[in-house]
Amino acid sequence: MTTLLAIESSCDDTSAAVLRDDHLLSNVIASQKVHEQYGGVVPELASRAHQQNIIPVVDAAIRQAGIGKDEIDAVGFTRGPGLLGSLLVGVSFAKSFATALDKPLIEVNHLQAHVLSHFIDRGEPKPQFPFICLLVSGGHTQILLLKDYFDIECLGTTIDDAAGEAIDKAAKIMDLGYPGGPIIDRLAKEGNPDAYTFATPNIAGYNYSFSGIKTSFLYFLRDRLKEDPDFIEKHKADLCASIQKTIVGFLLKKTERAALDNKIKQIAIAGGVSANSYLRSELQRICQKHHWQAFIPPFQFCTDNAAMVGIAAYFKYRKGDFADISLPPYTR
Repeated sequence: MTTLLAIESSCDDTSAAVLRDDHLLSNVIASQKVHEQYGGVVPELASRAHQQNIIPVVDAAIRQAGIGKDEIDAVGFTRGPGLLGSLLVGVSFAKSFATALDKPLIEVNHLQAHVLSHFIDRGEPKPQFPFICLLVSGGHTQILLLKDYFDIECLGTTIDDAAGEAIDKAAKIMDLGYPGGPIIDRLAKEGNPDAYTFATPNIAGYNYSFSGIKTSFLYFLRDRLKEDPDFIEKHKADLCASIQKTIVGFLLKKTERAALDNKIKQIAIAGGVSANSYLRSELQRICQKHHWQAFIPPFQFCTDNAAMVGIAAYFKYRKGDFADISLPPYTR
């Protein structure tokens, strides 16, 4: 049995988790409310908050797991991508902690960790290789073909903005608050997704583009507000439902095509946007239509968390893939 401490600090959530093999013992997350007043993450404030949170979060994770520090066999940490200042806090702590205990370090790619969160033992079926995963977050949108835990082929990616950025921008345009994704998801449940139609770009292959969707939504609202200054307030739910349908439909149309072309019958989603209820239900619908199997992560593993870092570290530990203490974080 292998006991791992994992640390995640790539953006604005400080998280630590303890895993015993692929079984999760604890997963503690400290979120940062300070960014809400700015409508987005402020890197300097994020790194300062990580410095305040890292020790209490790690201590809580170890206590909740019911283990002693001497039982930890290795320390996994997010090396990147992410915000440099935020990553430096987690990477530096992981190096110091591992050195003090004379334990090996395991570097983890943040995006791989999101995908591999499906392999945390929850007593439920796990994806079988090969399978396709739609990775959608505030900073990344990719269609991935997984042939093994670390044999991952990127079939398609966004050429500009990510899906999460488009959703957050739509929320900001409507002055709904931050983070915009959960707010739009909640309001959309009260609206008509067919109330308005927004065009999606014609991008070759499996690639995406979301900048045009954001711009068209902005121009649409600008024209309507000239006629009626209260248009957004009157039609908020319908606007949320329509823009959400546009983005989710665009995401899944390409994912469905990639699965058909590659003859894959197992589809997973991962990343922060995978918490979106419409995306989750539409994936289920498409998979039922084709008699495919859908893998949807629990909400606690959608946003940034150390549990996903821990499971990725566990598979690296089994290979003896350890990191040198001199490795720096990377932002991209």
